[in-house]
Amino acid sequence: MGRINRSALTRRELLSRSIMAGASFALGAGFVAGRDAVWALEVTELQPGSMATLIQMARDIYPHDRVADEFYATAVKGYDTAETREMVETGIAALDAAARGRGFPSYLETGWERDRVEILRGMEQSPFFQTVRGGLVTGLYNQKALWPLFGYEGESFSHGGYIARGFDDITWI
Repeated sequence: MGRINRSALTRRELLSRSIMAGASFALGAGFVAGRDAVWALEVTELQPGSMATLIQMARDIYPHDRVADEFYATAVKGYDTAETREMVETGIAALDAAARGRGFPSYLETGWERDRVEILRGMEQSPFFQTVRGGLVTGLYNQKALWPLFGYEGESFSHGGYIARGFDDITWI
């Protein structure tokens, strides 16, 4: 009987260890996955690298350390359409060009958040930036799974309104 090599990794272990290092990455044609191996997103119109960049951009515009990338991916998934493809791909190309102008290979490969934010500040008047930023307000914050993280209990009308439901519970004011 042959000896079992206990030091060899299973495919599952190899995959999970190889994608534990950060936010998201593009795996190839039409597929973006979280490095924490808990979410994946299939894209149909955008390049996978563009979607990964868009997810990072969303995180940089509305940074929340306790919010997982899967929620940012959900928030920007709506830009993966034929109607928005040209605007997004052109905007991502401009982000990458601005990053290269600062000595980075691309926006996604810019290691420090403060550097990415400076790149975004240079583009904040562009229609691309304004469209993405505006869409994130509802795309990110309308996800009911995030509400408890922010202390929001949802609408109160069906529960008698805010006066009868926690109006005086605010502890942070």
